[in-house]
Amino acid sequence: MSVLAPARRPKPAPAATARPPRRPWTLSRAAVNGALVLATAYTLLPLGWLLTAAAKNTGDLLGGATLTPSRWHLGDNLRQLATTGDGIYFRWYLNSLLYAGIGALLCAFVCIAAGYAFHVYAFRGKEKLFGLVLLGVLVPTTALALPMYLLASKLGIVNSFWAVFIPSLVNPFGVYLARVFCAGYVPGEVLEASRMDGAGELRTFWSIGLRMVMPGYVTVFLFQFTAIWNNFFLPLVMLSDNRLFPVSLGLFTWNSQTHAFPEYYPLVVTGALLAVVPLVVAFVVLQRHWKAGLTAGAVK
Repeated sequence: MSVLAPARRPKPAPAATARPPRRPWTLSRAAVNGALVLATAYTLLPLGWLLTAAAKNTGDLLGGATLTPSRWHLGDNLRQLATTGDGIYFRWYLNSLLYAGIGALLCAFVCIAAGYAFHVYAFRGKEKLFGLVLLGVLVPTTALALPMYLLASKLGIVNSFWAVFIPSLVNPFGVYLARVFCAGYVPGEVLEASRMDGAGELRTFWSIGLRMVMPGYVTVFLFQFTAIWNNFFLPLVMLSDNRLFPVSLGLFTWNSQTHAFPEYYPLVVTGALLAVVPLVVAFVVLQRHWKAGLTAGAVK
């Protein structure tokens, strides 16, 4: 008895390889790079204008010849800046360094200490008090200028260094940011091990907590340094002696006189260029702490 073999089915033809869908032109590498180049140029254009305009005299500035590479007078502008008003500009510059430098250092320390306390310790009304701190973030600083002036008037410190310096030590947003950093960088096990070794609370905070949250300290410092350096309204309300002015208020007073004295135009522009230098230096020097913090977060 013969067994019939099953008929072989014909092999299906190989399907055509499906091509991946082409990305739209908006997502192409060239389009993205072009958009980034345009954004970079848009960001750097004001700085480029400031660099060239600071080297122009009054005639070039009023004539609109600020971007021309010829006729550089930067040395003359710097000499006039150093001699006008017996060198009052560099006194404003020193005042701003004192207000912003010391104020940001102390404010960052206060914020880190407060954020550390909110993260580590449990006490009655903790979350309500922290909610009050968050409420302070919503209040604009300009709305607080008049109440702070009245308080400073009662304390007798109006038109003094302390009238601008003391309010710069408070930053509710810095406290919130410090608590977030402490929650991510300060594990409770390390603090418990420190207490078991006999370290007190202040020693634990100074030797362990503060060092572990140093990227947060630098972040709060840079935020506050920039805010104090650019602060204008509070010194305008508090100060009447021009020898106590920060550089922002000093340049404003010069700029308000340019209609009557056009020779102040080069001084204002050159002074604005020098006023940018501390901000750039601070960000360039302290950026390594941010990189170290990002690396530590990746390891964790």
